[in-house]
Amino acid sequence: MPTSRYAESESLLARARQVVPGGVYGHQSPRMVVGGAYPYFFARGDGCRVWDVDGNEYIDLMCSYGPIVLGHRHPAVEAAVRRQLDAGDCFNAPSRLWVELAETLVRITPFADWAAFAKNGSDVCTWAVAVAREHTGRRKVVRAAGAYHGAHAWCTPAPAGVTAEDTAHVLSFPYNDVGALRQVVEAHRGDVAAIMLSPFRHDAFHDQELPAEGFLPAVRALCDAEGIVLILDDVRAGFRLALGGSGERFGVRPDLACYAKALANGHPLSACVGRAALKDAAERVYFTGSYFTSAVPMAAALACLAELEASDAIAHMEAVGLRLQRGLEQQAASLGLAITYSGPPAIPFMSFVDDVKFARSRAFAAACATGGVYLTPYHNWFLSAAHGERDIDQILAVTESAFAAARRLAA
Repeated sequence: MPTSRYAESESLLARARQVVPGGVYGHQSPRMVVGGAYPYFFARGDGCRVWDVDGNEYIDLMCSYGPIVLGHRHPAVEAAVRRQLDAGDCFNAPSRLWVELAETLVRITPFADWAAFAKNGSDVCTWAVAVAREHTGRRKVVRAAGAYHGAHAWCTPAPAGVTAEDTAHVLSFPYNDVGALRQVVEAHRGDVAAIMLSPFRHDAFHDQELPAEGFLPAVRALCDAEGIVLILDDVRAGFRLALGGSGERFGVRPDLACYAKALANGHPLSACVGRAALKDAAERVYFTGSYFTSAVPMAAALACLAELEASDAIAHMEAVGLRLQRGLEQQAASLGLAITYSGPPAIPFMSFVDDVKFARSRAFAAACATGGVYLTPYHNWFLSAAHGERDIDQILAVTESAFAAARRLAA
């Protein structure tokens, strides 16, 4: 039976399960939250807050799993969207914004000479691998074990529907282990087309891991020495850590970089940018979609990037993220709870030490949801430019009680 707090949400989920496989699938599945303690459908958002279909309000610490970087319904972005909607969105060929956005990405990304567009991160990550293969004439792609690079067969975290042939040329190594990576490359010397990495480790169900000192420069040097294309999967972190790509934050310049998530502040758009040396290969690898050229998301992206460039949004997200981190660490310590707080302040994750089955994390997250703070127990969180100091203080008022709930479970 539906709970009173989430009656409409649970009713919609029951209806959805009749007509949609699983009701809601992928990373927004109810399995990623705490059943009965969370909403499954939302009605609206504004700034750093969202409202579910039952009218419950939350401070949003997931930001739609990353796309909302300036805040829901940011005025400048939505004004640009309305202007373009009045002119049209989907045409027989791109609008002028196709060119303007590519020029903007090339200008703000230090290593980039060209850009290509699609709709989501899986699209551009898979295409980038194909470009690397075409450029090098090689087959193998190396990635960190457990890393998420999309939902396509070569990289999906779920085995259903995947054949051995789909992953036959995908190799892995432990993140931050340069020695292991060198061994993989040595074992397949002359056949490694690409090494694909996220700027830091942010696998779901794991503490995050920043690149060790010298790791990314060593990967860059290895790629240069072996003629391997270095691909940075910046889908999740792009535009929260540095305007020119997260490689700028961590001191590495890839050959290709993939963006999505925050590129257009919630409007559906992804991009791959690359060096001039790969432009011919990129032109040869077929890549298309009827909605890839849609003008409205590009208007949103141009407005979003302009706001990020003109404002202190990235520094602000760092600052409020640090305020949140310090507050949570102090609260946990005061109750004798051992936690791990990992990742950059703007893209954090918190777990409880020795909480192998996430029981304490689930209790904490459920109490946060009840108190009006939306985060998840298994996936990293996101700060936006719309989060202010008062919002962080309000979050901390809720998390104090949530830690107490986790402590009672521990006892």
